[in-house]
Amino acid sequence: MGIVVNQSIKNTIITFIGFGIGAINTLFMYTHFLGEDYYGLTAFLLSTANILMPLMAFGIQNTLIRYYAEHQTEDEKSRFLNLMLVLPLAVAIPLFAFLFMAYTPLATLVSRENPIIFDYVGLIPLIALFMGYFEIFYAWVKVHLKSVFGNFIKEVLLRIFITVFLGAVYWGWITKVQFVYSLVGIYFCMMCIMGWVAFKVRKPQFHMKFPKEKKEIITYSGFIIFSSGIAVLLLDIDKFMIGQYVPIKEAAYYSVALFIALTISVPMRAMHQITHPITTDLMARGKQAELNELYKKTALTLQIVGGYILVGILTNIHQVYTLLPEKYSGGITVVFLIAFSKFFDLMLGNNNSIIFNSKYYKIILLLGLALVVVTVGLNMFFIPLYGIEGAAFATLISIALYSLAKLFFVVFKMHLFPFTLKTIASLGIIALSLGLFYFWDFSFHPILNILLKSILITLFYWGLNYKLQISSDLNQMITRFSNRITHSKGE
Repeated sequence: MGIVVNQSIKNTIITFIGFGIGAINTLFMYTHFLGEDYYGLTAFLLSTANILMPLMAFGIQNTLIRYYAEHQTEDEKSRFLNLMLVLPLAVAIPLFAFLFMAYTPLATLVSRENPIIFDYVGLIPLIALFMGYFEIFYAWVKVHLKSVFGNFIKEVLLRIFITVFLGAVYWGWITKVQFVYSLVGIYFCMMCIMGWVAFKVRKPQFHMKFPKEKKEIITYSGFIIFSSGIAVLLLDIDKFMIGQYVPIKEAAYYSVALFIALTISVPMRAMHQITHPITTDLMARGKQAELNELYKKTALTLQIVGGYILVGILTNIHQVYTLLPEKYSGGITVVFLIAFSKFFDLMLGNNNSIIFNSKYYKIILLLGLALVVVTVGLNMFFIPLYGIEGAAFATLISIALYSLAKLFFVVFKMHLFPFTLKTIASLGIIALSLGLFYFWDFSFHPILNILLKSILITLFYWGLNYKLQISSDLNQMITRFSNRITHSKGE
């Protein structure tokens, strides 16, 4: 776990910095500078592009990690990497041709509830393509266990670009319409920077020679398109469907609530960057015992860290919303529903990496497709009735069902189990912390209130986890951190 802990800490810090910048963008700059309609439009376009991204990338970001280690010689690796770069174009080029010919009927269909969307539908596939190649280049460096700088580009630099352009809207340098179009340029720059980093790690040798097992690789990629797409759909389909049933400004309210709730998933995103290739390696070498140990440790670590964030969010959520325009307050229920759904997913550790790198990935895909149908059906039913709260409730049900299905599959089919008695102890600490800190607030300014309560929660939560020795890995980190502080004071 040494390299996992080391790079996961760096990735977590970077991701939290990115979320800090994202918080400024989401909770202040978007809401005050862009306005409800254009913020909702931006959320709709990016969510729809994210749904389309797995198709544009042809699942290559997962295929590259899955098969790279199996190619031993330089010639084999060169052939494999060339195939990874070319395959997405086999989907992208025909798709762009189709969209060009059928733009008007498609744009009319998508914008029937919100006409503001019509003129911007063409931006969606462009952003999706740039997102897709970014993920491919990111996977290119992850197979070399060099995920930190790529994570910085994805989590921090992207949000800095967004901040700059939102500032340009505020200062009147660009209009809101120009900001929406600037998203294409931002994601294009991110793709180019990530490509430059990837090629510095390993420069490709451009030729048209492909690996002998290309049929197997293409088949796997085809299935991964759907499996990756399922995961994205379960998270982003709600924002797309909000734009189809209610005014686009509701997507802005939903996006703020979603951003707050998704802070819980930061540790999982950070740890996944390094545990994914390690999981792949352990499974390729048949190291069942080591894989099971890694599974348990990632699940417990993510539960503890995610539980801390969950407690911090839910106990401070009312104070956070007093800092936003009053019209956004309807998103508080959304925060609760999405937060609990993401926390349950967090508890499963590196579950996704295990499934997608196993020989059973085709079976779980069928289950995922069934759940997509359920998700769309739930959104179609709940959004017209309850608006954004209905979308959040549909997401909660969908993610819970999908997570349970993946858990049962790994437990009964692959004989891996993520939970221990310490899982129960950790849940007890989380419940106790929520019970103690949710129902009271200081009578100060909301920011001071949040700060003071967060300090108390931090001392109580981590002190209790440390005292009960829930996680040896986290206890070692706390001890090292305490020793550094003590040592610096002694000097």
